Amino acid sequence: MDTATQDKLELPSLAGIERAHEQLAPYMDDTPLVRCELLSRALEADVWIKNETVTPIASFKLRGALTHLLRAKDLRGAVTSSTGNHGQGVAYGARMLNVPSHIFLPEVNNPVKRAMIRAFGATLHEVGIDIDAAKEAARNFAVENDMEFIDDGESLDMMEGAGTTGLECARKLDNIDWFFVPMGAATLFTGAAAAVKALQPDCKCVAVQAKGAPAMVESFHARKSVQAAIDTVADGLACRIPAERALQGLIALGDDAMTVSDDAMLAAIRTIAECAHVLVEPAGAAALAGAWQRRDAIRGKRVVLLLTGANLPRDVLQKALAGEPLFTLEEAAVAGG
Repeated sequence: MDTATQDKLELPSLAGIERAHEQLAPYMDDTPLVRCELLSRALEADVWIKNETVTPIASFKLRGALTHLLRAKDLRGAVTSSTGNHGQGVAYGARMLNVPSHIFLPEVNNPVKRAMIRAFGATLHEVGIDIDAAKEAARNFAVENDMEFIDDGESLDMMEGAGTTGLECARKLDNIDWFFVPMGAATLFTGAAAAVKALQPDCKCVAVQAKGAPAMVESFHARKSVQAAIDTVADGLACRIPAERALQGLIALGDDAMTVSDDAMLAAIRTIAECAHVLVEPAGAAALAGAWQRRDAIRGKRVVLLLTGANLPRDVLQKALAGEPLFTLEEAAVAGG
């Protein structure tokens, strides 16, 4: 990582991430980081899972949203666009701080996430064909109503809040060799990688995106913004137009960026449920799908998989459980012995 480049691009700093962790402490506890025996055997590596499904919104997104809101000046209300989890984070955070919130979702959206946003007291707007169309409407609404717009992808405060996931991993577990992070807009990746790289600079940080929404991965390899259409079951990884700050962070901090198929993520959902006893949505399973694809490279290494969320519709869960896992329990039990 080039420190001079990081400062120039105003990417998350270790000091900023540590301050975010202190600010979040009164509102949420550290999430579990535990070693998984069956995943370790199957991957022939020392595999740990960082479980973000146990937050009040069953996703890591509360970290960044609440950090942004806590740092905002003269907060009169909160507005954002989202495929769902970020919207939950903003809605929940705004309720905690007793301000109104308006969440803009694409017209086709995740019913579980939509219901939770409503339950947290937000006003819901369903606009546009995808997250980027919803973002334009949300930004205009925020300006017209003098409310705070929380941009998932451009907000430095959000990145530093999300980066507390990496901070907790690097503080608790020494000598991490590989860190696999699901990626939509790369807010989480940029923050988490900044923390891990600051404390454990030899760790390889890999961003994992859906093959059906590859804009950030293609942009990483092209070293410039590349737009791409969205067609994936992983709504949490949807991104058509890369955000500039997040893309700069991905390029500056990422050791690699890769895509995984919907089938691989669905198989990983079942595998995680059986081997780690954790329920995740497709985006939350992307880290394992990526690690499985890179299993030759990570053999014998210490690996952290970030499980980002668990807000999945029933039909997606049923499809995942009806399909084949990445490997069977019996195969995992006898492997690596």
